[in-house]
Amino acid sequence: MTAYAVTNPATGETLKTYETFSDAQLEDAVARAHAGAAVWASTPVADRAAVVRRIAELHRERRDELAGIIVTEMGKPIAAAEGEVDFAADIIEFYADNAERITADQPLEILGEGSAVIRRAPLGALLGIMPWNFPAYQVARFAAPNLALGNTIILKHAPQCPESSAALEAIYRDAGLPDGAYVNVYASNDQAATVIADPRVRGVSVTGSERAGAAVAELAGRHLKKVALELGGSDPFLLLSTDDLDAVVQSAVDARLDNNGQSCNGAKRFIVTGDLYDAFAEKFTAALAAVKAEDPTQEETVLGPLSSLAAAERLQQQIDGAVAQGATLLTGGTREGAFFAPTVLADVTADMDVYREELFGPAAVLYRAIDEDDAVRIANDTSFGLGSYVFTTDPAQAERVADRIEAGMVYVNCVLADSPELPFGGVKRSGTSRELGLLAADEFVNKKLIRTA
Repeated sequence: MTAYAVTNPATGETLKTYETFSDAQLEDAVARAHAGAAVWASTPVADRAAVVRRIAELHRERRDELAGIIVTEMGKPIAAAEGEVDFAADIIEFYADNAERITADQPLEILGEGSAVIRRAPLGALLGIMPWNFPAYQVARFAAPNLALGNTIILKHAPQCPESSAALEAIYRDAGLPDGAYVNVYASNDQAATVIADPRVRGVSVTGSERAGAAVAELAGRHLKKVALELGGSDPFLLLSTDDLDAVVQSAVDARLDNNGQSCNGAKRFIVTGDLYDAFAEKFTAALAAVKAEDPTQEETVLGPLSSLAAAERLQQQIDGAVAQGATLLTGGTREGAFFAPTVLADVTADMDVYREELFGPAAVLYRAIDEDDAVRIANDTSFGLGSYVFTTDPAQAERVADRIEAGMVYVNCVLADSPELPFGGVKRSGTSRELGLLAADEFVNKKLIRTA
């Protein structure tokens, strides 16, 4: 039986299949990761950092190979896939540069004589359950800080990314990691549950849907296991004032079409105050309508297919359902196979299903807000709380609104500004943890107190 297959969403052709691991293969993988943990944890930090740095170098050396695989597996335009590999390399290099810093003792001021420090020690083998939308980047932001800390990695990638996962395992192996430090597994969901329950596995990180995150968190909690969750988002984009509407519109288009509209932290709900709404709606709709879904292998392509036919069908159902419930379709709403036309909905009200849903594709919803308070109310009226975007010419307003938005991240007057040193994560049903930046190194580590009289 196999669930792992490379199916090109642009053509619908299944190019290659991979067999799911047998239980014996999975047991061997867990045993290797557990045994390797002792070896890797005892490796000097400087030596671990050197290997992590070599992983970054190999990402750059094999950039064309990795990017080509990403295009074939999930339809990302080639220029974006190349950018993803570059960003993954930058992330990995960041943790190589900061390995000494994230493992250093933290002295404490104490009440009394003697001394006390927090010493950071690795936990051991960790399971990472990765999504399909960023095959290289997602792995980098989980694996790199944990390898720098001295943890080992069992990596279960998305079933539609088996070739990416194999290519990445080769990179991590070829960089010089000891046996078991990074192990790729083609595991079923039931087998993943077995791994989570295994006492040799000390933590689990999942990036994916709310449903997947809830299932993993429930199982991890049952076994008293640390879990990190990076889940979905329906990020608001608030336009409160501007002296360059065209630039804001371009930022809005870029934020919505990034990764073919399949980014958890992509702007999805565009909330515009009354005096700007009509002009923004006209320009934004026209700009999106001008973008065509095209061949992802071409360097000039901005928008490729969705990751699968099933993903396109799901988005079609959401758009059709919204229109049936009374939403106004300003542009798009159609598809050819997995290629989905950029879509804009307006007149969405709180009693419609789409008001509460995440649209994972090139589809945007416009909301007219009366004023700042109303814009913040609409922004926060969601179960998600990942990222958010605020555009205003008033610095005091930017500070005020940023404080009021219920999200893990607020970007003011910018989009697509993620960077290795900036923490990534959300609140509410968008997750419970932080990746990237120095905070990522605090997720799976024993912050051990050492008190000396």
